[in-house]
Amino acid sequence: QVRLVESGGGLVQAGGSLRLSCVASGRFFRLNFKGWYRQAPGKPRELVAGITSSGDTNYADSVKGRFTISRDNAKNTVYLQMNSLKPEDTAVYYCNAETYASRFSSSATENWGQGTQVTVSS
Repeated sequence: QVRLVESGGGLVQAGGSLRLSCVASGRFFRLNFKGWYRQAPGKPRELVAGITSSGDTNYADSVKGRFTISRDNAKNTVYLQMNSLKPEDTAVYYCNAETYASRFSSSATENWGQGTQVTVSS
């Protein structure tokens, strides 16, 4: 079983910064982090920042220039550096990854963390 654990959320004033981390553990042959999502109350979950297996990144227009996604493959960890935070960034942030159980697996399993709360005060 694969487990994703996010950390680094908290309460911060507008203009501040936070760095989220997501660590993957468990048994898998291959791990591909897909990105960070967020969900605010009453709103659907949305992609904030994505990353491909080759390292290409993409961002929601609302966070471009402020957020940066990165990963450390050796540590099975993906990060989200969030700068110049705004009250509208308040949400629960989730990381998403796909895993392959073995070298013979023909399909991936999608995995989600439990989320970490980010609250930005004005």
